[in-house]
Amino acid sequence: MEKESFEDQEVATLLNEIFIAIKVDREERPDLDGIYMSVCQAMTGSGGWPLTVLMTPDQKPFFAGTYFPKKSSFGRIGLMELAKKIKVLWETRREELLRMAEKNLAVLKAETVIVPGKELGVETLERAFQQLTEWYDEQEGGFGYAPKFPTPHNLCFLMRYWKRTGQQTAWRMVERTLTAMRYGGIYDQIGFGFHRYSTDNRWFLPHFEKMLYDQALLVTAYLEAYQISGSALYRQTVEEVFTYLVTVMRDENGGFYTAEDADSEGVEGKFYLWSRQEILEALSPEEGRLVCSYFNVDENGNYQAETSREKIGDNILFLTGELAGTAEQLKMDLETAKQLLKSARKKLFSLREKRVHPHKDDKILTDWNGLLLAALAKGGRILKEQRWTEVAEQAANFILTKMQNPQGGLWHRYREGEAAIPAFLEDYAFLIWGLLELYETTFKTKYLVAALDFNAFLLQYFLDTEQGGFFQLSAQSREGLIRKKEVYDGALPSGNSVAMLNLVRLARITGNSSLLEEAQRIVTGFANVILASPANYTQLLSALDFALGPSQEIVIVGRRGEETTEKMLTVVEESFIPNKIVLFRPLTKEAPKITEVAPFTKELTAIKGRATAHVCQNYQCGFPTTDVKKFLQLLKGRKSSTSTST
Repeated sequence: MEKESFEDQEVATLLNEIFIAIKVDREERPDLDGIYMSVCQAMTGSGGWPLTVLMTPDQKPFFAGTYFPKKSSFGRIGLMELAKKIKVLWETRREELLRMAEKNLAVLKAETVIVPGKELGVETLERAFQQLTEWYDEQEGGFGYAPKFPTPHNLCFLMRYWKRTGQQTAWRMVERTLTAMRYGGIYDQIGFGFHRYSTDNRWFLPHFEKMLYDQALLVTAYLEAYQISGSALYRQTVEEVFTYLVTVMRDENGGFYTAEDADSEGVEGKFYLWSRQEILEALSPEEGRLVCSYFNVDENGNYQAETSREKIGDNILFLTGELAGTAEQLKMDLETAKQLLKSARKKLFSLREKRVHPHKDDKILTDWNGLLLAALAKGGRILKEQRWTEVAEQAANFILTKMQNPQGGLWHRYREGEAAIPAFLEDYAFLIWGLLELYETTFKTKYLVAALDFNAFLLQYFLDTEQGGFFQLSAQSREGLIRKKEVYDGALPSGNSVAMLNLVRLARITGNSSLLEEAQRIVTGFANVILASPANYTQLLSALDFALGPSQEIVIVGRRGEETTEKMLTVVEESFIPNKIVLFRPLTKEAPKITEVAPFTKELTAIKGRATAHVCQNYQCGFPTTDVKKFLQLLKGRKSSTSTST
């Protein structure tokens, strides 16, 4: 519609004659997108983008639809004809349109009333797992059919379910999906990073757009899978995605941009496609032979044009196996193959850089940066790579300085030196998540204090005090027809799902039971909705899994840099223990700041001045230990052979 209508002078003249035309970036205004998408679904039975809504001057909608061509064709009304008809109706039957708008508003308001249900337990987790197994694609990995979306929070839930039950099917689903995505055309094999989704069911043909939140959420899933498996492929994937983000998507101030478009020069995927001849001319004979075999490059091309579905000689690079298999097939030493692949990738990347790049959406969003902050902090911690921790701290510093609203709270969007749009629920929830991860990586109490401050703001201005859960809009906001509450975990996890996990973690850290009560109210408030289809709420169910327990409070008392202290921290970092909080109490003469934030740590001290680990469950702490092996046993839930520490 942008090219066909909005940039067309004839359409523009007509629209401006009849309407006040407003084009909304749904990433800048997710609140408006959510409200008017609900209108479209209610009026037409379906939704999608581009979303077209006609409304009264006071923003009450009376007509909605998705795509409209410029002129009517094949039974679909054109935008020009629609505009003229609406003009006539507005002039002759305005009262009917106004009544329709009031009716639509009443329907919207009715949808916001959610009847609370009962408490949810382990059986809900089991139902979600069963549902995911039914949706799972045994052949290709992932869930459902074309188009196929990554949905990393499904994978993170399955890893937690595997941890809870030992159900190997859950882990196999994760492993198959992560490997298939990394091998597929949905992954940029030359410049790194994941494309938005696969238009087919085998992860081969992507919609070439790259979104920041996909990178962040997928990295989180690969990191947790790496903790479980130690897979070199998963670690490599994380490192590559981070490299892409830092080199391509990072603002000079430390924040990260929103997205890269799918097309360049008006053609979908043109930037990413290769002909066999182009590859062979750019590389040495040995490199060309390896690349064409390893990335499945076809003489006639493996890519079909979107409209004609005919091969046009272009290739999407994808894998069907490990490099070792290709090296063996080519009778090539594996180490030689690795070096050739490395040099070939650099050459192809440099050649591709000379092409016309896809447009970059350079606005910076607090919520998506919060997700990436969480991923970077986890990456620095789990991979023990200080460079990713430093990038995470720079991103946090950007948000905590550039995105702070002087009147209180946060801004949602930053671009070219301007911060604007009061923040939404997701901005606070996702940032708090990132700050909690950053604390566990750096043990700098300031990040924990900031997380608690933002959580307090959330409770003050976003909480539904009657039914529990959080509204998307602040009570301070004067915009919006209604205040919606959302819990569906779609392309992104919902703000309520992440906020619930934050509440559980902060309750465990501070000992503040009221935070746990609010987490419980989120579950009961949405219980009836969740029970209808639990697998649509996997991020929230990960939070429920934590709340149900068992969970651990791990406190290490010691000095950073001291051998035993670092070994204890490494044990935690290398273990997949999702339902835990980790606190570090430095050995100092005066009580450290952490004892103010987490009062229960006041009594947890070091044994004879040596690094000491305390493993607690619901604030009931076992015997502390200075022995790394015994600490590992405690983490795994096994009792040590002696009842005293050494």
